[in-house]
Amino acid sequence: MNRPLAGALATAVLGATALAGAAGTAAAATTPDAAPDAARTAAVTGGALIAGSQAPKAKAKAVNFAGTVALSNCSGSIVRMPTSTDNDPALVMSNGHCLESGMPDPGEVVVDRPSSRSFTVLSASAGNLGTVRATKVAYATMTDTDVSFYELSSTYAQIKQRYGIKALDIATTHPAKGSAITVVSGYWKKTYSCNVDGFVPQLKEGGYVMKDSVRYTAACKTIGGTSGSPVIDVASGKVAAINNTGNESGGRCTMNNPCEIDENGKVTVRKGINYAQQIYTIPKCFGTGNKLDLGRAGCVLPKP
Repeated sequence: MNRPLAGALATAVLGATALAGAAGTAAAATTPDAAPDAARTAAVTGGALIAGSQAPKAKAKAVNFAGTVALSNCSGSIVRMPTSTDNDPALVMSNGHCLESGMPDPGEVVVDRPSSRSFTVLSASAGNLGTVRATKVAYATMTDTDVSFYELSSTYAQIKQRYGIKALDIATTHPAKGSAITVVSGYWKKTYSCNVDGFVPQLKEGGYVMKDSVRYTAACKTIGGTSGSPVIDVASGKVAAINNTGNESGGRCTMNNPCEIDENGKVTVRKGINYAQQIYTIPKCFGTGNKLDLGRAGCVLPKP
């Protein structure tokens, strides 16, 4: 699994930007090879640096950084479920492997764990607006997927009033092959644009197995620190997936070198190709008040 940026490296990279709340772009994005993680970026919006993107279609919704956040080691986004209301505690979505406590073990599920983690809220042009803080990890796992949800001490209404930022909506339908997507990294303040190349029945990385993963076309050359970035469907503007890993050096099913396994057990290695995890079924696991309910009809997230 793409390891998140950590320790001195994260401090050096963010410096007075995401960690201290100063505005501007992340110049350290020019040295991504120092980062061990595997999440990535590409297109210039609102003054933030972006590379290697294709021009969006005329009718496509503009993708910017509003709704995204920077973690100490990864990227993330403030998201809302179809049933969320303005007065519900807001949720931040990132990867399971970005937890401050470290990567969950295969088969491990974290539910309702207290947390006081802070997140830097970004403006549409990637400026640092301030911070929001978690009260708990509502859910996290690296089994079948790679996702974490933090419940915040602020409501959606409070965040909008304080920062003028609306949460991103999670899509509730399976993304389509060929659809235009943009990976938006709050950590690096960069975006990567490409298309959905296809879907992987099983993506194996070390002891971890993820199901029905999204494979990007080669243009999304995401890098360490973009783990947890929302993958935006350009047509709808909704979050279609969550960026999490890629095959860095051509290894076969090892950490930082996931392999694809098809329905017949055939293994395929795609060096330099990156992946995201589906999230369209996750809203079925959250009920009134943004409360996690793994027993709800249609919820397929792994249980503790």
